[in-house]
Amino acid sequence: MTENAQLLERVAAKAAAVRPWGRPSLPEPVDRVTVAQAEAALGFPLPALLADLYLRIGDGGFGPEYGLLSLLDSTPSGEPAAVSQYLANRASGRQDPDWPWPEGVLPISHWGCAMYACVDCRSPQASVLLFEPNPGDPDQAWFVDAPSLSEWLRAWLDGTGWYDVMDEDLSLTPWTQFRIRTATDRAPTT
Repeated sequence: MTENAQLLERVAAKAAAVRPWGRPSLPEPVDRVTVAQAEAALGFPLPALLADLYLRIGDGGFGPEYGLLSLLDSTPSGEPAAVSQYLANRASGRQDPDWPWPEGVLPISHWGCAMYACVDCRSPQASVLLFEPNPGDPDQAWFVDAPSLSEWLRAWLDGTGWYDVMDEDLSLTPWTQFRIRTATDRAPTT
């Protein structure tokens, strides 16, 4: 059994044992057509592990805190789907160039207070980023939550994520690629 297959088994077991926030039960997994529709709307492929979470475990509702966002359809609680949130963030960033949203950075989990866990779909390891805009400075709003999606999931499974550890000295690593990844969005059009 591969490492990802073992990880998916652990995630499935925990997801089945925890009631999803704002839902009566864990949503059914999506099908490959739904993943293809999501990728077409986004304009880029989902990392394999992220696609497998939606295909094998459920359409969101599991994971840290409020759990993963649904992929295409909003939840009964009104939480937007990952694809629509990404598209809205990109559109908002074009309207307000001081707050651009990086291409390929998909919000996957809402933390509340405008904070999101996001997967960098352009990084080979599918890094998980934390978007925390509340200090009011876009250059200080992005952090590396986990070097990879698999490590982010393991931290949730093991109870070792920053959201589980009560450490006042905890500081997340800033994501230094923010301005580089949004530079083309800010370039003037001719």
